[in-house]
Amino acid sequence: MGETPDFGRIARGNNVIFGRIIGWILLIIGLMLVGAELLASLQAGEWAPMLLGQLWFEFDSESLNLVQAVVQRYLLPFLWDPMIVTLLLAPAWVSFIVPGLLLLLIFRKRQNRFAPRKYLS
Repeated sequence: MGETPDFGRIARGNNVIFGRIIGWILLIIGLMLVGAELLASLQAGEWAPMLLGQLWFEFDSESLNLVQAVVQRYLLPFLWDPMIVTLLLAPAWVSFIVPGLLLLLIFRKRQNRFAPRKYLS
């Protein structure tokens, strides 16, 4: 008789691949933002941080205003000012590199402890 596939293992494998892809994408975006911030700082002659809120505002200011209104009116008002504002005032590259590294760490390839190890002879 044929063996039935382990669908749980297949699903975990797909989640690991998806998590690593998202992690790499976030890491690459973060590194690009580091480069953009360094270039802007060199052109300005002083450190010119690119803040997450500034980047979001330049990308789509209407969605930023909408998120603020929804959080303050329909969710928890104190959630906006101390927490989300702190994130928006952080350097943009940190907001991408940290989650990217965390995803890569969580979804890293793990070596099977019980598999025989290959040693150089």
